[in-house]
Amino acid sequence: MKNRTNFVKIALMFILFMVWSIIVLAQAPPPPPDENGSSTNQGAGTGGSAPIGSGIAILLSMGAAWGGRKVYQAYQDRDRLL
Repeated sequence: MKNRTNFVKIALMFILFMVWSIIVLAQAPPPPPDENGSSTNQGAGTGGSAPIGSGIAILLSMGAAWGGRKVYQAYQDRDRLL
């Protein structure tokens, strides 16, 4: 009985995913801007002007903290086993 309920859950998730992906892909693209290609629509250049340096620093520090926690937990588990 459990295999049947798992199969039904997986089949339902698959069907919902397929329907959702078809709906998402069926949308029309937005219209282009009014002044596309003119000298007034230049923007900040290639890549935009979003600062990514601080975001990368935050991601690296969070990764280092997570790795440090994992190492600490491994040492605690090793001490408990000995």
